[in-house]
Amino acid sequence: MTARNTVGPVIARRNAEASGALIGYLPVGFPTLDESVEAAVALVENGVDALELGLPYSDPVMDGPVIQAATQQALANGFRLADGFEAVRRITERVDAPVLIMTYWNPVVQYGVERFADDLAAAGGAGLITPDLIPDEGADWIAASERTGLDRVFLAAPTSTDKRIARVVEASRGFVYAVSTMGITGARADVDRAARTVVDRLTSAGAPASCVGVGISTAAQVREVLEYAEGAIVGSALVKALADGGVRGAAELAAELARGTRAE
Repeated sequence: MTARNTVGPVIARRNAEASGALIGYLPVGFPTLDESVEAAVALVENGVDALELGLPYSDPVMDGPVIQAATQQALANGFRLADGFEAVRRITERVDAPVLIMTYWNPVVQYGVERFADDLAAAGGAGLITPDLIPDEGADWIAASERTGLDRVFLAAPTSTDKRIARVVEASRGFVYAVSTMGITGARADVDRAARTVVDRLTSAGAPASCVGVGISTAAQVREVLEYAEGAIVGSALVKALADGGVRGAAELAAELARGTRAE
């Protein structure tokens, strides 16, 4: 069994034909499961190149207030892990963009690592972003993703040691998620300059692609990030647009953000 659509080729293509890739984050089940699917499809139809779907979790240590509020609503609505696979399946039936799941590691362990990998691949998913799993503790996931052909995206931060950077680059497949600031996610007026240093270190270590997340909310910031990284990840701003303006609001912001991938 192999994953249907992985993210590496899409990032490479977007860097060849534009200034880089735009990756959009939304939580599954917010405001409802159906609306989260419609919103994800709308992002792709309005210029987002790859999707990062967050699985709601009761202890979201890395998420800022906008995403926390959305995931808490999804949990209150009765979100189940199976809804994540259903969402991936429904989205990949309608659009060709790769769909990555962003999840804390405990739900994967509880579900069963091998079973999780099989079900994600069967749904057409591209792989996992695992913010609280380090490669040194990820042997089970590395083995399962090798078997199923799924991408595995680990994180690198300004505080990562050279040894950790090298290990992350070695273990990641698809791209490395470069966290531009330490702490929780959330849109900020200026993207942290530390992101450039993280990406430079990842490039020096041989990373095939680096995508920057945490704090990107405008087309100008997307354009700035794509001057030095292969991809820009937008989360809180899109979730807020969905909360405030529904699927249309999210779609309109996606179209605006996509302007940042075009050379001007």
